[in-house]
Amino acid sequence: MPDSDQTKTSNATLNKLRAAVLGANDGIVSTASVVMGVAGATTETKAILTAGLAALVAGALSMALGEYVSVSSQRDAEKVSAAHDDEEFTNPWAAAIASLLAFTVGGLVPFVAVILSPVEVRLPLTVAAVVVGLVITGYSSATVGNASRTRAVIRVVAGGLIAMAVTYFVGTLFGAALA
Repeated sequence: MPDSDQTKTSNATLNKLRAAVLGANDGIVSTASVVMGVAGATTETKAILTAGLAALVAGALSMALGEYVSVSSQRDAEKVSAAHDDEEFTNPWAAAIASLLAFTVGGLVPFVAVILSPVEVRLPLTVAAVVVGLVITGYSSATVGNASRTRAVIRVVAGGLIAMAVTYFVGTLFGAALA
């Protein structure tokens, strides 16, 4: 395979990987944060289910649209700055679909955990499921990118735990204030 073909394949793969990792991480963290915030305010399963489902759908669509717009802008800039075949440019649809699917899969981790867990252990089981999902995401992305797995795992797990803790605190604070 000539160098330009390898570069095209490498750029396309890295673009999809970036979109998928960002989508999965954001799906896990944002959905977990929403359900933790609502769970901080109430133990009502219906409210948590509704908020979690809304976060999952809105987040997946937002990530897909964001990737499409971002990669389309990148592609436009590439077309202006270079004379390439259309196949050499980044693919906004591939990035959008990768992000949508990855966000959905990632977001299902906390959503399913919080919905299927008994109320008494809902929060610790959701946190545990999220940590497992983030470890897998961080480890996988570092492996594919040939980067430090430990650093990647620590980064995504720490960020996820902080986001969940803050939103849980906000939910508890406002849930108590509104009660």
